[in-house]
Amino acid sequence: MKVAIVAHPWKPDAPFAVARVRESLSARKIEVILERETAKLVGEEGTERFWEDADMVISLGGDGTLLQTLHTIGPSAIPIAGVNIGNLGFLTACTDEEVDQLSKVIAAGNPQIVERSMLRVEMTEEGGESHEFIALNEAVLMRGETGRLVSLEARVDGDLLNEYNADGLLVATPTGSTAYSLAAGGPLIGPRSGVFVITPICPHSMSNRSLVLSDDSVIELTPTGRTDEPILFSVDGRAILRSKKGSKVRVTRHPQC
Repeated sequence: MKVAIVAHPWKPDAPFAVARVRESLSARKIEVILERETAKLVGEEGTERFWEDADMVISLGGDGTLLQTLHTIGPSAIPIAGVNIGNLGFLTACTDEEVDQLSKVIAAGNPQIVERSMLRVEMTEEGGESHEFIALNEAVLMRGETGRLVSLEARVDGDLLNEYNADGLLVATPTGSTAYSLAAGGPLIGPRSGVFVITPICPHSMSNRSLVLSDDSVIELTPTGRTDEPILFSVDGRAILRSKKGSKVRVTRHPQC
């Protein structure tokens, strides 16, 4: 059994947490692989592609660290266990004070693995350049440098759903229904429900509400309106790009997740 450890490098407690988790795993004859920057925290050399030989990855930090770990690894069957040493640990499995219990479960070979759906997000700029991302939580189009509302068109399976005037619009997974979508007034959704949710952010209409759709839907978001001011595009709060009228964001369920 091999377990890789990746930690948030700026957390004050990270070096202690790395040493504690490794000691707990090693005591149960579990081989430990340290990610390169994580290894520097304890004065060692690590492995850049730390997940390739691992049976499991432990992320030390908060939800942000877990998301960053997932984006680094990409779609994979390797399970990730989050250990919270940060402020927000909604997605994490335990705290650093409970690592011995986590190690026992791993050593026994019967960890409870919860599968989560992810988004495949394809963003095509107005000039034709395309980008592809994965998202565990959400894909978002939102207002940028100005305080003005943005105009967005949403299509589902090729059919026009609605035109929104709002601060933005997001497409979230069931996991993401507890994140930005929830803060924007969206519903809580069970992780195995097999749906997406489209949630407008501060819409300028009393009738615009969240919409829950089957996760086999194809969702397309396009900036509209008269202004050429860029709209910010983001996945999981990362990979922020500027999107203009004529660009398109296409969201589907990732085939591997």
